[in-house]
Amino acid sequence: MRADLMQYFSEKPDLKRYLRAEPYWYRVLARRPERLEEMEKEARFFNGRTWPQRVSRMNQGLGMTIQLLNLLKR
Repeated sequence: MRADLMQYFSEKPDLKRYLRAEPYWYRVLARRPERLEEMEKEARFFNGRTWPQRVSRMNQGLGMTIQLLNLLKR
């Protein structure tokens, strides 16, 4: 893999974790480094950083808080 990509991954631990979980991307990026953006999109989904995933987590936390408040009211 190119040195500039290695440096980029060392600065972004989430991408590095995804790259280790999916070694397929080592081969792809070694041959076609322009596919980095595609890999980043998949890594965001893998790490739960897409907008729908964040909203879902917030809704779950909010639902648990509401349930806790309802229990405390009784």
